[in-house]
Amino acid sequence: MATYEYRCPDCGLFEVHLPIGTATAVRDCVACHRPAPRIFSSPYLSRVPSAVAAARTLEEQSRDAPEVVTSMPPPRRRPQPQHPALPRLPRP
Repeated sequence: MATYEYRCPDCGLFEVHLPIGTATAVRDCVACHRPAPRIFSSPYLSRVPSAVAAARTLEEQSRDAPEVVTSMPPPRRRPQPQHPALPRLPRP
C-alpha cells in the first residue's frame, strides 16, 4: 500500500492509503467532501533510527570539515583495585 497526499482547499492536507498506481488526480476530502487535488511529495522509503541518522550526519560533517588534532591525548590510567585479591577473582 502506498500513501497518497491530497490538499483540500478548506481542510488542508490529508493522506489516503491505496494500492500502488490506483490513486486518482482528484479525490473527495474525508472531512468536507469537496474535491481535493493530489499533491506530489518525496517518497518515504524507510525509517532510519535517530542514532543511525545522527551517526550519518556526523560522518558527513567529518568528511567535509574534519576536526584537526594538535596534540596527543593524555594516556588513560586504569584505577588500581582496592584489594590485591580482586584481580584474581573469576570474571562473569
